[in-house]
Amino acid sequence: MRGRIMAEIRVLLLGDIVGAPGLAMFEKHIASLREQYKVDALIVNGENSAQGKGITPRIAKFFMEKGVDIITTGNHIWRRKEIYGYLAENKTLLRPNNYPNTCPGTGVATFLCKGTTVGVINVQGRVFMFDNIDCPFRSAKSAVSYLATKTKVILVDVHAEATSEKAALANYLDGTVSGVVGTHTHVPTSDERIMPNGTAFVTDLGMAGAQDSIIGVQKGAVVNAFTTAMPNRFTVETQGPGVLSGVCITINSVSGKATAIERVHIVDNDFNFDATA
Repeated sequence: MRGRIMAEIRVLLLGDIVGAPGLAMFEKHIASLREQYKVDALIVNGENSAQGKGITPRIAKFFMEKGVDIITTGNHIWRRKEIYGYLAENKTLLRPNNYPNTCPGTGVATFLCKGTTVGVINVQGRVFMFDNIDCPFRSAKSAVSYLATKTKVILVDVHAEATSEKAALANYLDGTVSGVVGTHTHVPTSDERIMPNGTAFVTDLGMAGAQDSIIGVQKGAVVNAFTTAMPNRFTVETQGPGVLSGVCITINSVSGKATAIERVHIVDNDFNFDATA
């Protein structure tokens, strides 16, 4: 491999961590991923890490201890009331920026990486989701304007259901941010690319959790919900092989432009979660 220039930053972004299986996959593989992709910074979406919905202070601290720089979230951020105070006090855990300002926490953060300030923005889509929030396009654009006074390296996690909404936001921001990555649907997409004006984009990072599941939860309850139209309790799947996915984006820290985006996807057939979740 050719030596990297000093202006280069490599950021690993991992999709939704689902429950204890996702946490276990992350813990098992993060060291080797750092080595394989020569990672300088790490961003994970943790909104499903607490038994499939929400995140707790204990889990947020676990991520920090493992070297995560920023934790992004989404529509399940409010599921655990104990996280409200943590959000208010810790800028490394983000909630979507387009929630009202009266909500605890923030959707914008910065951190230092190899002497360069890196900005991160977290927004939530409105299509097929809770829509009583501000426009993600205007919210993201305003956050970019704020961060542009501090750095040219800016990454956006758009937590949204509709692929079209994610792609539209990426095109809207192309050339003004280093990367836009989609989360929420838990299925990794194969459309990673550098857009015409230098922004890296992928529609969805995927997830970390049990592969033999339906987006991380037990299959039977999901199938039953679709076939009976009755309420069902969804439980995180804890059996079978594990999966972990995301992307690694290479960014020129001087220009802020992305120079490469690589898909990251691990299937661990030897890893059985047993009943630890």
